[in-house]
Amino acid sequence: MALIENDDAARRLAAAIASDIFVYNGEKIAKSLADDDFFDALAEQLEEGRALFRSRVTPDVYARGFYDRAIIDTILGPMGSTACKAW
Repeated sequence: MALIENDDAARRLAAAIASDIFVYNGEKIAKSLADDDFFDALAEQLEEGRALFRSRVTPDVYARGFYDRAIIDTILGPMGSTACKAW
C-alpha cells in the first residue's frame, strides 16, 4: 500500500484513528480527564494510534502534526464540558 502524501487524506486518517480511540475508550477518557492524567492513562492507545498513523503516511506528512491535532480536535475538544483540573 502506498504511503499517504496528501494532507487532506492524512487529516482524515488521523481523525479516524482518534475517533476510534474516543469510541472505544470513552469512560477511560472521562476518568483520566477528571484525574488529570489523560496522556498517562491513554499512553498505550495514543501510541498505538500514532504508530498506525506513522506507518501509513510519508515522513513529511507525519511531521506536520496531523495526528496530534486530531487527538485535540476529536477527543479533547468534545470532552470540554467534562470536569477537569486542566480547564
